[in-house]
Amino acid sequence: MESFAAIDFETANRERTSVCSVGVVVVRDGAVVDSLYRLIRPYPNYYSRFCTQVHGMTAVDTESAPDFATVWREVAPRIEGLPLVAHNSSFDEGCLRACYELFGMPWPDYRFYCTCRASRRIFGRRLPNHQLQTVAAACGYHLEHHHHALADAEACAQIALRIL
Repeated sequence: MESFAAIDFETANRERTSVCSVGVVVVRDGAVVDSLYRLIRPYPNYYSRFCTQVHGMTAVDTESAPDFATVWREVAPRIEGLPLVAHNSSFDEGCLRACYELFGMPWPDYRFYCTCRASRRIFGRRLPNHQLQTVAAACGYHLEHHHHALADAEACAQIALRIL
C-alpha cells in the first residue's frame, strides 16, 4: 500500500464519541505529503482519570477546541479517496463512526486497514507483543511521545509503509 492516511484518535473517557485529539498522516506514492494534529472538544466533555494517565490531556487542554464536526471538515478533504490505516483499527474506526453518528453526518464508507492485525500475521510470535511502540521498533521506527495522536499516526504510517 503506497497511498493512504494513517489516523489516530485519543479519547477523554470510555465513550467512543469523546474524541479529544486526532492525528492524521497522509501518504501518497510511498511518501508522507501531509500531516495534521487537532485538539477536539470531546462529547461527553469530561476526562476520566485513566485516559488522562494514558495521554496526559485534561479538560483545560480542550476547553477552547472546536467540536468533532468542525475539525472533520478540515480533515475530510485531505483524506478523500484514501484508505485509512490505524493500529488497532477497530478502536479508531469505532470512534470515527460514533462521532459521525453523534453529529448526524452521513458515513462516507471509509475503508480501514489495521497495522496491529498485519503485525500479528507478519511477525507472529517473534515479537513479545503487538503494541504500537513494539511494532514500530520492529519496523525500524523509534516512537517518541506515545499516545500523542500525531506521533502515533506517524508511527502507524511508517509501519504501514513497511508491512502493508
